[in-house]
Amino acid sequence: MPVSGELAVRALAVIPARWGSTRFPGKPLATLAGRPLIQHVVEAAVRSSAFERVVVATDDERIAEAVARFGGDVERTSAAHRSGTDRVAELAARLPAGSPDVVVNVQGDEPLVDPESLRALVNAFGDVEVAMATLVRPLKDAGERRSPHVVKVVTDARGDALYFSRADIPYQRDGARGAGLAHVGLYGYRRPTLLRLAQLPPGTLEQAESLEQLRALEHGIRIRCVRTEHRSFGVDTPEDLARAEATLRKGGGSSPPSL
Repeated sequence: MPVSGELAVRALAVIPARWGSTRFPGKPLATLAGRPLIQHVVEAAVRSSAFERVVVATDDERIAEAVARFGGDVERTSAAHRSGTDRVAELAARLPAGSPDVVVNVQGDEPLVDPESLRALVNAFGDVEVAMATLVRPLKDAGERRSPHVVKVVTDARGDALYFSRADIPYQRDGARGAGLAHVGLYGYRRPTLLRLAQLPPGTLEQAESLEQLRALEHGIRIRCVRTEHRSFGVDTPEDLARAEATLRKGGGSSPPSL
């Protein structure tokens, strides 16, 4: 889907979507505030005005038809992909000459993704040294620090990631607690970096922590961390969908644009 407006960085948003989910089959088409969940993600990406094009990548005909019905842009990809990154890389590999150099993987199960955060992520590529970027936010409390489901990150003085972990890092020997940062699972890549990552095997650290981004660090690819104050969350279960619905009712979402 083309997006109007002058952009400082030429970028493409790819939203990977699959039908099969152990905990929530058919999740992309689950109804949220009267519209398919995937439509909310597309609309947020369009609202950001950060992308020349916003496209859903899927192997499922039902998802493709639904996206086409609400006026979205959709492309079919292989059913053999093991991750959303692989699905995004397939689409990026067949982009025609002259396409945007920056590709952003927008998670298809985060209907409350913040458009301004997407724009900030894209703007990080205004620095020509940035090959890959992601979003981070302040940790909320001690419960988040202890939770293995909240991924923590430490950065260097420039804001590049030193390490990601499910453990509470860095260790505070004197018991004091700094602000701490949580990782938000959104990534942007220069196209050659994305294609290289898709060809690399999982590394030792990636397998130990079950964190795909560690593959980049293990192979010397720096990840610029872009700070956001916005707290989005993924919809993994029907209970999460109900939580998103409640958030929208309380005013936690924006009105959709015309597609």
